[in-house]
Amino acid sequence: MAGAIIENMSTKKLVIVGVILLLFQVLSFLVGGLFAPSPTTAIHYVATKCVDVRKHNQQSKWFMPWGPHQCEKIRDFSEAMAMRIQANDIVFAVHIPLPNKEMSPWFQFMLVILQFDIAFNLNNQIAEDGAMVTIDVGLAYRDDILSEWTEIAHSRELRKLSCNFTAPKKPENEGRHYDCDLMPFLELGSVAHKYYLVNIRLPVNERKRVNVGIGEIKDIQLVGIHQNGGFTKVWFAMKTFLTPSILIIMVWYWRRITLMTRPPVLLEKMIFALGISMTFINIPVEWFSVGFNWTWMLLFGDIRQGIFYTMLLSFWIIFCGEHMMDQAERNRFAVYWKQVGPIVFGSFCLFIFDMCERGVQLKNPFYSIWASDVGTELAMAFIIVAGICACLYFLFLCFMVFQVFRNISGKRSSLPAMSRARRLHYEGLIFRFKFLMLVTLACAAMTVIFFIISQVNEGHWHWDEHTVQVNSAFFTGIYGMWNLYVFAIMFLYAPSHKRYGDEQSNGKSAIRMRLTESFGFLRSGAVSHSE
Repeated sequence: MAGAIIENMSTKKLVIVGVILLLFQVLSFLVGGLFAPSPTTAIHYVATKCVDVRKHNQQSKWFMPWGPHQCEKIRDFSEAMAMRIQANDIVFAVHIPLPNKEMSPWFQFMLVILQFDIAFNLNNQIAEDGAMVTIDVGLAYRDDILSEWTEIAHSRELRKLSCNFTAPKKPENEGRHYDCDLMPFLELGSVAHKYYLVNIRLPVNERKRVNVGIGEIKDIQLVGIHQNGGFTKVWFAMKTFLTPSILIIMVWYWRRITLMTRPPVLLEKMIFALGISMTFINIPVEWFSVGFNWTWMLLFGDIRQGIFYTMLLSFWIIFCGEHMMDQAERNRFAVYWKQVGPIVFGSFCLFIFDMCERGVQLKNPFYSIWASDVGTELAMAFIIVAGICACLYFLFLCFMVFQVFRNISGKRSSLPAMSRARRLHYEGLIFRFKFLMLVTLACAAMTVIFFIISQVNEGHWHWDEHTVQVNSAFFTGIYGMWNLYVFAIMFLYAPSHKRYGDEQSNGKSAIRMRLTESFGFLRSGAVSHSE
């Protein structure tokens, strides 16, 4: 029976394959570092204060801050009071993008963060117990500067004010601004239109305590974040190139498996499943999002990535477990339920969490799980627990690799009794296996780091800390690493047509060893040799 390619391929050829894969890995980092711009762009907007004068025959319910049909504007609320304009008649209008610019489907998504500029006033302070702001907000779009606005969504949302006033609350400090946290405001899963318009009202009802005790609001500022079009094109190009590469090696690998007389073992099935999950995440369906308004693409992307994470983490556990020589029961998936079960359960929990936010945002883009205290605590708990679990997983994987290495070292006492040629052959195989395990650990470490940073990056606006910049090179490099690792595993563990020792056996039965059978030649009583 032939072994795997990693056992029978000459060292020279293996080195060539390794160098080629390393060059592609370097290239994947360079593509993001040299050719792709930053993954995202943040644009700052200040809302224009419009006056709702529809009772004076203005027909449009959308208020434009500039342009040929711009609204009637006021500079500040003191002017509104002088003109006896009520708070309910003031509309904060923001046009996205800025004048003489256009949005593009290549931007993929749009995330908008809101911040209030609130001045301190002794007679109108923010409530000590935490004020809730009621926001009546509408979102519309159009694809021509002369056409009418079409509504996308309208909602009344609650946001909790979290503001801090560092100076003493004395008359001389009136007019100084509070330091208020950023708040989640809007998230769109696609940017299919050229122009967007946001209209915000802060309705006041003293009897129902609506927007009472929220301080003296001076301005509303928005920060719009979207994916860079240049990065999107580089990302799509990588997916388009890598999809057929993984698909071809996967078909070639499984064809070699099916040509064998025995049924595939568990590790071979897991390798094939890993190839399927990699192909699933590679397929560049995002190309369709350029021509279609698919708002569910963010959620779909999260689901694809979650499936791949689950498969990859489970594969590493089984990959190490199948090579642990002291393990009595191998080649049975049920043996690993204690290790794989928590991975599947954790992935399912993350899926539910994602559905609770992005699933709802398909209907209401203004919804955010971060808007409430319970939601914020839950979201923060998910991020922290996910990071801790990822670190614990990596430590457990390191422990499994250590066990495998320790077992191999304990069995090496059988090697000196072999002939020199056979001993060198098996020592080379052990070195190859150890090197592959170290590469696996490196990939696992990078994956865990990428997962944690991506979770922190997801929530950094909500934490009101400095932006965590994950640059393009890291994105493309990690993505390339996953593909190269899956490619290498399928190639190296495919059945080989060579049979080591045929020429040297002189009619005697040759000793066979397969890495996928956990170094069976080193087990007690399993080694036979001849001079």
